[in-house]
Amino acid sequence: MPKERILVVEDEQDILELVRYHLARENYQVFCASSGEEALRIATSETLNLIVLDLMLPGIDGLEVARRLKNNARTQNIFIIMLTAKGSEADIVTGLELGADDYITKPFSPRVLLARIKAVIRRSKDEKPADTAVIRIHDLIIHPGRREVLVGETPVTLTYTEFQVLSYLVRRPGWVFTRSQIVDAVRGDDYPVTDRSVDVQIVGLRKKLGSAGRYIETVRGVGYRFKESV
Repeated sequence: MPKERILVVEDEQDILELVRYHLARENYQVFCASSGEEALRIATSETLNLIVLDLMLPGIDGLEVARRLKNNARTQNIFIIMLTAKGSEADIVTGLELGADDYITKPFSPRVLLARIKAVIRRSKDEKPADTAVIRIHDLIIHPGRREVLVGETPVTLTYTEFQVLSYLVRRPGWVFTRSQIVDAVRGDDYPVTDRSVDVQIVGLRKKLGSAGRYIETVRGVGYRFKESV
């Protein structure tokens, strides 16, 4: 039986065919695009599970494609794995801030790419029923299943990663988590991301949550925790 539906966005035809070939061998249903505009058209017209997205594309670049997908209610829950030659820390942080679920730099191993794709899909399937229960704490209401956050009655728009970090912290209020624990919980073990990117997510969360941002405390020299009491 066909597995998940995956879109590969890559303007280098040899790489596009390499990725398509390996995904097809695993019985994934594969769509291909060689530009940002084509990727957006397919993503909004087809039901997709995951996108393998190059960043350096003609026309609309990969970062802008990711930004538009995450800001569109129809496409915001599609998983994104960025596959690119841009591998600096700043590039990785930017990709993660936009909601990417993984970030792989070129040159790459097709076997590693497949393993990362399977890991992202597996984590989505392994979500426990308890993880979808509505969370109410202080003046925050979090709907994991709908990926919605309310401060009082005001909805707050978060990136995928910001939502994951917030959900992880609020499930155990008062507990202190290191940056490494947050990365492992949100992304999985051995994810190639730095402590700095966790700090970036926290800064973004506090800003978007407004007055509720004060519930996220910095524990100097250790990490972060969500206040148990106001």
